[in-house]
Amino acid sequence: MKKKSGDTAAVTAAVTAVAKPAARPASKRGSGIVDQKIYDSVLKAVMSQRLPPGTKLTEASLCELFAVSRTIVRKAIQRLAHDHILELRPNRGAIIAQPTPQETREIFAARRAIEAAIVPLAIANASRAQLTRLRQIVKEEHASFHSGDHAKWIRLGGEFHILLSDSAGNPVLTRFLRELVSRCSLIIALYQAPGRTACQSDEHEQLIDAIAAGNTALAVKLMDQHLLDIERALRLSDDLHEVDLAEILDIA
Repeated sequence: MKKKSGDTAAVTAAVTAVAKPAARPASKRGSGIVDQKIYDSVLKAVMSQRLPPGTKLTEASLCELFAVSRTIVRKAIQRLAHDHILELRPNRGAIIAQPTPQETREIFAARRAIEAAIVPLAIANASRAQLTRLRQIVKEEHASFHSGDHAKWIRLGGEFHILLSDSAGNPVLTRFLRELVSRCSLIIALYQAPGRTACQSDEHEQLIDAIAAGNTALAVKLMDQHLLDIERALRLSDDLHEVDLAEILDIA
């Protein structure tokens, strides 16, 4: 089906926001830099809501856009798939991840369980310096939200929860949480309903206050309600159109 010109321009801008085609394929020595550049470009476009779920990424298109070999592109695609930004599907190749409503519910249920265990440990182990850093993150969240930097706002929301987990002093829980936060951040970027907010800074402030006061029952309750609010702010039932990236990345 032929795509609208507005869609074409939007997705082209999304992926080329970071990418600058090189004059010739990158050398082996510089492949790591280009691999990171591809990763960052796709991630930024997804987190800025400019690449919708289900968008197909072909190796050929990315090779042409970044003027690199398939080996480098495949490395970037594998990294994006490992971090759940892309899904690798038989006979379809790589597409922007498209979590189902059921998968989303399962991810958030797992996250609520993990963070319910983290909060009491944070109350027992968090240092004053760690709580100060958490409050600074909240200020940065507030500033990025009001400046309209949606991608940074989502990133900082995830960083807040990771730092809180670090303060709990259990690296195993933090490792589990990192994957869940990464997947939740993608889900929020893809499916947050217009006019709704996630990871509101005032909720984070209330949580820090409860932790600083040593109020375990309140802090656990606030965390659980906070994560439920994020999940309820998502729009999971809308049909999202698929964009053929190979068609729209015809760069001269």
